[in-house]
Amino acid sequence: MKILFVGDVVGKPGRRVLFANLDDLQTQHGFDLVIVNAENAAGGFGVTRKIVDEFLSRGVDVLTSGNHIWDKREALDFIDEEPRLLRPHNYPPGTPGSGWHVAHTEKGIPVGILNIMGTVFMQPTLGCPFRCADQLLQDSAEELPTVIVDFHAEATSEKVAMGWHLDGRVSAVLGSHTHVPTADERILPGGTAYISDVGMTGCYDSIIGMDTAGVLKRFVHKLPDRFAVAQGMGTLCGAIVTVDDASGRSIHIERVTVTEGGGQS
Repeated sequence: MKILFVGDVVGKPGRRVLFANLDDLQTQHGFDLVIVNAENAAGGFGVTRKIVDEFLSRGVDVLTSGNHIWDKREALDFIDEEPRLLRPHNYPPGTPGSGWHVAHTEKGIPVGILNIMGTVFMQPTLGCPFRCADQLLQDSAEELPTVIVDFHAEATSEKVAMGWHLDGRVSAVLGSHTHVPTADERILPGGTAYISDVGMTGCYDSIIGMDTAGVLKRFVHKLPDRFAVAQGMGTLCGAIVTVDDASGRSIHIERVTVTEGGGQS
């Protein structure tokens, strides 16, 4: 099967370029499942019910997130009602929502999606993602060959460590959060597809999706300023993972980049 994972969608430019190109990508590649990290989709911070519904109605099967999941407080009210919207699974017990969901392809093949968040340089500091993944796999995924992990983390060392920790036990460990695509996609020895970060889907004439003026004010002058989503040409960044249905081992991983008006690479 083929699975598309799209990195952190940032505001209107990210949503626009995703929705403008998803059908063409689906026609070209024939995805069995589409997973999108949507934690920055609503004005760059959080996600709303309306935006979640739009994603799910436009061909997205599962939405993952990270440290910005609660930036729009309404997510607290509806996340329990929408199992296809995930928050990091290593939040404390009792937190609304879940970081684990089993989706089914049109052929009826179950695919587990696990969303976990790193602890290095991340706020809030959650429970150990390594132990969280171990426990989830032991409790819920023993008989499930295909499991895709969105590891939302800052430090590449922690991401690489997670890849090796889960090698042979999940189909893919796909990094999100830093909004900067990396070029280290590969299949690890145990059959797990890995990439440190798939990159963001938004305006790259920016500072990780935000208008440069406000961000530079903080860096250069050390003064507070409100961040605003950069309004320019959008670029879709993601990864396509090909998985053997029977074993759950990945066969291939490739990056995909589509820029508005500029084609696909």
